[in-house]
Parts: sequence; C-alpha cells; structure tokens
Amino acid sequence: MIFTLAVLPGCTSMAPAYTRPDAPVPQTYPMASPEAHSTPVPELAWQEYFNDPTLIRLLQLALENNRDLRMAILRVDEARSAYRIQRSERFPQINVDGRGARSRVPADLSPMGQATTGSEYRAELGLTTWELDLWGRVRSLEGAALESWLATEAGRQAARVALIAEVANSYLTLRELDERVQIVRQSVDSREKSYRIFQRRYEVGSTSKLDVTQVQTLLTQAQTQWAQLEQQRDVQLNTLRFLVGGDSDLPPQQASSDQTTVFADLQPGLPAELLTNRPDIIAAEHRLRAANANIGAARAAFFPRIALTGSLGSASAELDGLFRSGSRSWTFAPTISLPIFDAGRRRADLELSEIRRDMAVAEYEQTIQSAFREVADTLAIRLRLREQLDVQLISRAAQTERARLAQLRYDNGSATYLEVLDAERSLLDAEQQVVQTRRALLSNQVTMYSALGGGSDLAASAAPTDNQAPSTQPLNRP
Repeated sequence: MIFTLAVLPGCTSMAPAYTRPDAPVPQTYPMASPEAHSTPVPELAWQEYFNDPTLIRLLQLALENNRDLRMAILRVDEARSAYRIQRSERFPQINVDGRGARSRVPADLSPMGQATTGSEYRAELGLTTWELDLWGRVRSLEGAALESWLATEAGRQAARVALIAEVANSYLTLRELDERVQIVRQSVDSREKSYRIFQRRYEVGSTSKLDVTQVQTLLTQAQTQWAQLEQQRDVQLNTLRFLVGGDSDLPPQQASSDQTTVFADLQPGLPAELLTNRPDIIAAEHRLRAANANIGAARAAFFPRIALTGSLGSASAELDGLFRSGSRSWTFAPTISLPIFDAGRRRADLELSEIRRDMAVAEYEQTIQSAFREVADTLAIRLRLREQLDVQLISRAAQTERARLAQLRYDNGSATYLEVLDAERSLLDAEQQVVQTRRALLSNQVTMYSALGGGSDLAASAAPTDNQAPSTQPLNRP
C-alpha cells in the first residue's frame, strides 16, 4: 500500500496542456533579400563574426569582467538553487534523531502518591511530513521553478548578446571618432599653414585684412571641431572601459574602420526562426510555461492533501537498554486535509494564476513582435545606409574637385577667398559624413547579428539535472 502511494505522486497534473501561441508577425521580412553565401546566425560564434583583433580582445575582457553579465550569471545560480529547493519537496525527508529526558513527578501529582523520577531515551529514524502529490501540486510547483531557471538562463544569454553588441558598437564609435579627429587634424594643419602664408602676405601688403580674417575664421572653426571631437573620444573611451570592466589601452587608430573591420554575411532567415534563436523570446516562453504550471498548482489546492509522518526506532527507560530486545518503537501518523471554507482564497488564487498566464502570453507575443520589428528596421536601415554612402562618396569626390578648382581660381585672381572658404568647409563636412555613415553601416551589421539571436550556442536538450546547466531551448513537452 505504501509503495503504491509512493509511486502515485506526479502521475497526475492539473496544469492545462501547453500550446505555443502563434507568432503574431508576418511570415517574411520586408526588404529581405536572399544572400547565397550568407551564414545563419546560430551557426556563427562571435569569434567568427568579428575579425578585428583589438575588438576580439575587448569582447573577451568584457565577457570576463563586466559586472552586469556577472549579475546575470549569479541570477542563474540563484534560480537553480530555488529549483533544487522546490524539487526536494517531491521526496520524503528522513532524519535520525536521538534524545534523552529525565523528569521528577511530585508526590501530590503522582498516581501512586509518591514522588517518582523517571528517564526516557530514544533513537529513531523519522519521516517528516511528506505530501503524497496525488493531484500534481508539488510537481507543478517544481515545473514552474524549472521553467523560471530556464528563463533566467536564457536571460543570461540575452545579456551576453547585448553586451557583445554594446561593446562592438562602442568600439566602432571610438574608431569613427579616431577617423574624424584625424581628418580635422589634417585640416587644422593645412589651415594653420594657409594662415601663416596669408599673414605674411598681409604684412607685405599683397593681400587684404579681410582675406586674413577669413582664413583665421576657417582655422578657428576647425580647431573648435577638433576639440569637440577629442572630448567625444575621451567620453567614448570611458564608456568602453566601463563595459569592458577594466582599463584598456586603445591608442588612436590610423586606418579607416571599414578597412580593418569586416563582418561575415548574415541572412535574416524567416521570422519563425526567431522563436528558437532569440534568447529573449526563449526566456519569455519559459516564463509562459512557468505561469501555466502555476495554474496546475492552484487547481490542485482544491483537492484533499494527504501527508505522511512516522518514525521507527528504539526507546527505553534506561540508556543501556536502548538497543536491547523488545525496545523497538514506531509511530505512523497519516493526515488528510480537506478544504471546506476559506472565504474564496483558493478561487482567487486560481484566477490570479490564470491572469498571470494571460499576461505571460501577451508578454511572449510582444517580445516576438519587438524582435520582428528590430530585424525589419535593421534591414531597412541597411538598405538606406548603403544608398546614402554611395551618394556621399560621389558628393565627397565632387566637393574635393570643387575645393581644388576654387583654390585654383583664387590663385589666378578669378575668385575671392570666400569661395575657397565655403568650398573647404563643405569638403570637411562631406568627409565627416562619409565616416559617420560608414560607421553606421558597420553598427547596423552588429545590430543585425544581435537581432537575429547573436550566434547563441543554444541547443535543445532534456530537463537538466542538478549538476548540469539548463538548456534555454523551449521544452516541447505537454
């Protein structure tokens, strides 16, 4: 009988059968073009996607030292411990107890009319209150704790992907500022040379004071922009150091970022693939499963709860007779609790669990929609950035030729220096815009890598044991 009762727990579950909600997004992305040689993101680790040695070193440091990621890892450990605590409720707790007592009863309280002194010694193997989980309440709570653990692990993976993208974008922004500082520095050097020449011409009377002030204005504008860019670089470097979690030696880079940073081609695939690639979607589904399991626990609360308590051991009035023949003692005390009236508490608890399940469904669907929009936006931005870069390269070439012709016309006396001034200013703006758009295009590729799941190493597996890390893939069990 006892063996039969021991097998029963967990055989029945009051939780509703889980069905994954349909993805509330179109089946394809707008503006998505198939690329024959692209690599699916889940098959591409970040070490294979980023090729810049400096960036790879920074990413490794960030993954080792970043405090936000460390907190995410600790939250996984916290959820694992909570799961193990809840899982232990399925099994009986057996303790070994030993105790001794000696007491004296006064004569006026003794049935024999004489004062008595007695002793009692016990050594027992005790079974603490163990619930027979006939309706799956404990099993449902264990399932909810497991799904919470898996959701936290997926959240850790999402934090890891976000950190990789943030460090990469911060690094690209720093390199953009390096390029812009270099361009402005060259402009400052050129304009300082022009200012000295015009100053000498003015001193010998071969040019006007107006030309000198125009050259000086052009010089001070470049110097101001140089100082502003240096300030932005210092702030960006501090941001990158914070993300990495330590000091990083990053001297200014001379080469263009598009010459040193090349990313692998990516294919967006289909929106349905986001359900198994995006850690935030996986985490949302595990939270939905946890809410679904909590409904089972709330339903089981309406049924009788049976618990077993007992002990087996030896008892004696003398310590030396504790383990003699005939000293065996035992107790067995099963209890049953049948809920009758609680002023609607259990009903409200069930309604609350169902509402939270509906909220988890809405959160899951919202996460899918946000992921779809992020990928669609990234595709649209990539297309338009490429168009902008093509136009800006043509514009920079035209501004370069314009500046050359304006200087030639001024040297030949066919134009005022104001025309040269305007051409130089426009050329500097065009060069800055090209650098900014190139960086934006590279950042767009980083965003695409993150939006598609970030090359996560998630693999489907069964429920984890105590010594295994959980899989963050959705568990396809009923």
